[in-house]
Amino acid sequence: MTANNPERRGLLIILSSPSGAGKSTLARRLMRWDESLQFSVSATTRPPRPGEIDGKDYFFVSEEKFRKWIMDSEMLEHAHVFGNNYGSPRAPVEKAINAGRDVLFDIDWQGAQQIQQSILGSHTLSIFILPPSIPELKRRLISRNQDKAETIAKRMRKSWDEISHWDGYDYVLINDELTETEEKLKTIIRAERMRVAQQPRLLDHVRKLQSEFEETT
Repeated sequence: MTANNPERRGLLIILSSPSGAGKSTLARRLMRWDESLQFSVSATTRPPRPGEIDGKDYFFVSEEKFRKWIMDSEMLEHAHVFGNNYGSPRAPVEKAINAGRDVLFDIDWQGAQQIQQSILGSHTLSIFILPPSIPELKRRLISRNQDKAETIAKRMRKSWDEISHWDGYDYVLINDELTETEEKLKTIIRAERMRVAQQPRLLDHVRKLQSEFEETT
């Protein structure tokens, strides 16, 4: 069980990249590096597949409930994909960051924009992962042996649309070497955890210092 950290407020850490640039691998490595990281569980209106568990793989909800969450601003981001709705519920994310736990999002640029513009936008840390080259991106997609040639071609066509939004992120890393990129990610997260906005007790401490100063002068 993950311990709470009352000394700071958690971050909404957004990772985005074109398919094949290493985003999912880096996300898994970050989760191993820091077990306090909480991966965001999306909500969906599609039925569960065999073996999927509600609340762990997805929150499986009705179309009516999903629409109500949108109307009530209870979704940080959402999209309609292949006939079903997907999105990130606000309540579990808000609960986590208020307890000092960071929440990791593996989403595209559209979802990132929605979260950055949401009520929790001031607590986001957005990072875009670029491939070292387009030929290398294609090589990585092929080497995974997960997709047919037609699917790879579709992913490659979509990749530039993703890359073209790189400048909407707080940080952009070129994933030339995976371990080096992982270390850069860790450095960024360590620093961003110390933002003034992430340290809710700072104001009380400054007030205490002010009181002490007035007592001694």
